[in-house]
Amino acid sequence: MNIDINTVWNRIIEHQGEDFRQIRGQIFTYSIKGSVLKPSTTDRNIPKSEFVKALDHVPLKNTIPLQNLQAPSYLYAILMDCRICKGLW
Repeated sequence: MNIDINTVWNRIIEHQGEDFRQIRGQIFTYSIKGSVLKPSTTDRNIPKSEFVKALDHVPLKNTIPLQNLQAPSYLYAILMDCRICKGLW
């Protein structure tokens, strides 16, 4: 599947500040600064490049395919949310 990261990143930017839910139920929001996503519930910053790598694995059933990436539960929660995937994966 050929997914344009810029389209996905723009959707991610559009929904910053909104509630997202991790696979185990924790709710979080995030903010974007440049090409870095900052979740509200951790000190970790997630670069756009991690989303590029994660897109190679969508659609996802769980976080296992993302375990080698930074913040897999956040990547999963954001990329598998219907506001971001828009039914494309």
